[in-house]
Amino acid sequence: MTITDSPPSGEAPPGPRGRVVRRRASGDTERGFSRIFRWIATGAGALILAVLAAVALFLIARGWPAITATPAELADSVPRYPDDTSLVAYVGPLVFGTLLAAVLALLLATPVGMGIALFISHYAPRRLAQGLGYLVDLLAAIPSVIYGLWGFLVLAPVLKPVWFWLGENASWFPLFAGKVSATGKSIATVAVVLAVMVLPIITAVSREVFLQTPKLHEEAALALGATRWEMVRTAVLPFGRSGVISAAMLGLGRALGETMAVLMILSPGFTYSLHLLEAGNHQTIAAYIANDFPEASGLAVNTLIATGLALFVITLAVNMLARWIVARRKEFSGAN
Repeated sequence: MTITDSPPSGEAPPGPRGRVVRRRASGDTERGFSRIFRWIATGAGALILAVLAAVALFLIARGWPAITATPAELADSVPRYPDDTSLVAYVGPLVFGTLLAAVLALLLATPVGMGIALFISHYAPRRLAQGLGYLVDLLAAIPSVIYGLWGFLVLAPVLKPVWFWLGENASWFPLFAGKVSATGKSIATVAVVLAVMVLPIITAVSREVFLQTPKLHEEAALALGATRWEMVRTAVLPFGRSGVISAAMLGLGRALGETMAVLMILSPGFTYSLHLLEAGNHQTIAAYIANDFPEASGLAVNTLIATGLALFVITLAVNMLARWIVARRKEFSGAN
């Protein structure tokens, strides 16, 4: 019987050829490129925060003259600025129009996007699902100006009879009351165009979330005698709830900041109106800035930047709300 010496402490037992593999000390776990990569990743994370802070500081610094200006000074410098109106009262209708268009688009796009995502992930044949998923992803690459042209030249004439029908038969409902736009250039048409624009985002994210549903959950539901829809309702949707909320919030962020499509379709107005079929009632912040910035100067530029600060705060609040909702729903999503 041969007795072999045990290797020194800090060394592994001899390998198959008698070589001793030295163990790395805990302080040597990051060397060379590993340490460089860690600093690059840390710098990238810090860069995001720095950019966000820089944008916020720019908006506050350049918008501060308008925030502190008197209504008389704003009326002298800003075109179409009503007399004796504060900046908050002036920006209020723009915030209302922005939120109204974005929420309507989200209400239209979210159910359709979820339906398409479920069809691709659980109902369509594999070849059809791959092709349809590719086409949905391509919709996100279409420039917004193309959507604007399509909405103005194609969609508005198509929807105009629908809006007239709603105005004649459903005018008892407050959203469809009032005089229907003769050209179809209303907030309702803008909402439909925005819904089409955010549909690829909601569909793509929801599809990937639904595909991550554990197969054991689905097979267990089917083994208990559930139909395909019951399996989706009891296993897939609870698991993907937080992901669908994240997808909807991403779509909402896109709808809040959309500019060209809204500018090309909507007849602008500065009112708090819930009449979706009327023209000249609403305007969004992004479209207002794009329309007035080329001819603005002096305090008018500061007013536009202050309006952009309002949009920045709204977008930040929406994303923070989304993170809070997802964090609350995470433990109930079925992922555990």
